[in-house]
Amino acid sequence: MLLWLIIGCEIGFWLFLFLGLFVRYILGSPKTGKVVLLCVPLLDLTLLLATAIDLHNGAVAEFAHGLAAVYLGFTVVYGPEVIKWLDRLAAQRFNNTERVVDVERYGWDHAFYEWRQWLKAVLAGVISSFLLYAAILYVGNSVRTAQLSEWLSYIFWVLLIWLACWPLWHTVFPKKQAKL
Repeated sequence: MLLWLIIGCEIGFWLFLFLGLFVRYILGSPKTGKVVLLCVPLLDLTLLLATAIDLHNGAVAEFAHGLAAVYLGFTVVYGPEVIKWLDRLAAQRFNNTERVVDVERYGWDHAFYEWRQWLKAVLAGVISSFLLYAAILYVGNSVRTAQLSEWLSYIFWVLLIWLACWPLWHTVFPKKQAKL
């Protein structure tokens, strides 16, 4: 059931986001749209509480409990960036604001961009790990929380692969501008 709640929170994230932008730009009510957008973190709080209640009621931690912690960590770090990006696009489209053109990054500029993205992922991993450790301590039973401990290694390996395939790769082999 927790897995369905995670899926529901992801769907809810996009629904609140598009509803907030719709109210803000189509209906012309920026304050109400902002209130709707501020409801997005309530989904994270709902998921956190549901996970804690499930573990408190004696559930053995499963894959979904770990996924909930990782989902929360990444939405805390990357969610605001996604909201700002879509808000900017909606403002350009519906308010005729000045179009901000994303410049294609090459060389060191692209490598630094990849390093920044990876450092954000590390922050998300730290938040996720903190939530996993908190759940492990909260339950206080290593047998019931074995699956949560496994997630700590998943986070490590994903971050290590990300490090090798993007920031390090683009540092050693900088992205070159295509010849016209």
